[in-house]
Amino acid sequence: MTTTTMLSRVAPGIPAPMLLVPVLALLFGGPATPAAAQAGPVPQLFHTADQCMACHNQLTAPNGEDVSMGFAWRSSMMGNAARDPYWMASVRRETLDHPSAVAAIEDKCTVCHLPMGRTQGRAEGVQSKAFEYFPVVGAGGPYALLAQDGVSCTVCHQVQDRNLGGRESFTGGYAIDLATPMGRRWVYGPFEVDAGRTRLMQSSSDFLPRESAHIQSAEFCASCHTLFTHGLNPAGEEVGELPEQVPYLEWKHSAYAGKSTCQDCHMPVIEGEVSVTGVVPNPRGDVNRHTFQGGNFLMPRMLNRYRAELGVVALPQELDATARLAAENLSARSAVLRLDPVLSEGRLAVDVSIESMVGHKLPSGYPSRRAWIHLAVRDGGGRTVFESGALQADGSIAGNVNDADGARFEPHYAEITSPDQVQIYENIMVDHAGAVTTGLLQGIRYAKDNRLLPDGFDKTTAPWEVAVLGEALTDADFTGGGDVVRYLVDVRGAPGPFTVEAGLWYQPIGHRWARNLADLSTPESIRFAGYFDSMAPSSATLVARDAVTAR
Repeated sequence: MTTTTMLSRVAPGIPAPMLLVPVLALLFGGPATPAAAQAGPVPQLFHTADQCMACHNQLTAPNGEDVSMGFAWRSSMMGNAARDPYWMASVRRETLDHPSAVAAIEDKCTVCHLPMGRTQGRAEGVQSKAFEYFPVVGAGGPYALLAQDGVSCTVCHQVQDRNLGGRESFTGGYAIDLATPMGRRWVYGPFEVDAGRTRLMQSSSDFLPRESAHIQSAEFCASCHTLFTHGLNPAGEEVGELPEQVPYLEWKHSAYAGKSTCQDCHMPVIEGEVSVTGVVPNPRGDVNRHTFQGGNFLMPRMLNRYRAELGVVALPQELDATARLAAENLSARSAVLRLDPVLSEGRLAVDVSIESMVGHKLPSGYPSRRAWIHLAVRDGGGRTVFESGALQADGSIAGNVNDADGARFEPHYAEITSPDQVQIYENIMVDHAGAVTTGLLQGIRYAKDNRLLPDGFDKTTAPWEVAVLGEALTDADFTGGGDVVRYLVDVRGAPGPFTVEAGLWYQPIGHRWARNLADLSTPESIRFAGYFDSMAPSSATLVARDAVTAR
């Protein structure tokens, strides 16, 4: 199907601005869908998002806000899954570490980052090759445009209600119909669609809309956001299974299970009634935003700064809004921090209490993410008498042994007495020999996992996939819903009153994870290391803070 044909099939009556020329086809040339899908026994399975945008943009909320689904999606991490330079550098690192497993690595890593290109190719007997599509600028091949569209509309909305929530659906085990030809393929949504609008969507997109509740379930999201990797030893032998990211299983072991879903927080409902299409509007309540808001504020900023090199389609202001929304989501809805100081006989004891407000561990997802406490005590003259956990210009944390020495890591603390002790909420991987690593396929288990627990999470009954590991397991103050850390500061000889400030900080890519990639000499690692270094001073954001005075 050529660009001209795609445009001619948009329903009549659409205002001229909505006749969007397929952006990806214009940028990279060639058809908007793979030519190989037009012939042979395997049907064409997908369209790129530009075709969906023709009808699902120009949407306005009752308060006048633009809530266009396509514009929101294209600046999200879902829309940029194929352009993520950190992901590509990480995939390259894994292929270098395990050269005998290159094909398997590229296939596993593309199943959720390049799902349309990978699914169409595999259906036609073609092995996924991630590096054919990166960098996006100049990449070609029959599946390039599908691959570069990332986690796009017609992959998510074609995932079937089959085995969702079961182990077989995890690690990209979603089910897509591989047999039905275009014109008769179902796409699933949360609303019933009348016969007239069904015919209109079929004529304009080749898809038939169908109501199905599974599209709004946590199990639906779990198919790609529950990921297990298999650790390899130097001989390439499988030696362990690692729960690389399992927010769904964390949620399932919490008080949030059965009360809220992933979509409630990450695709919040638009206030008031809004139409899901600009063609033959039909206002509805409970329409979900397609912002996919999370905590990764750093990558949208990186994509924006290096947009030309990465082939970014989203407008600068859209990426700015996505980054701002992620930072606001962290600061407004993730955690609360409170300070309780007691000054007695030259010693200042400060209890830092953190209450988590999220439905999974904090942080969750890819193990490069970390949160930590930065606490500073200043005397009556404004001089710092104690400080733990300051963010440094290179993105490292002052006092964190792992940032200075990749072979070591900070333990979990119930009590901190020295500036070189830092409370970092993180999971630390080790390999088959027990050495600390940031290589996913080197990792066979976690030596530490003290990430903040969601409310209702019982660490004593948690299954192995979501277990608390290290000193946090025996810390009575580390429980479902939060943590309490006591800081003991010697203030003898310093004039009061004392100002105590503390913040919970969050960083999507920890210094050590970036640094280990920087040591490689591949185009992907060199590119990402340069990007990270340029943004390191702003690579973390404040999630929660408090300040008190002790007299």
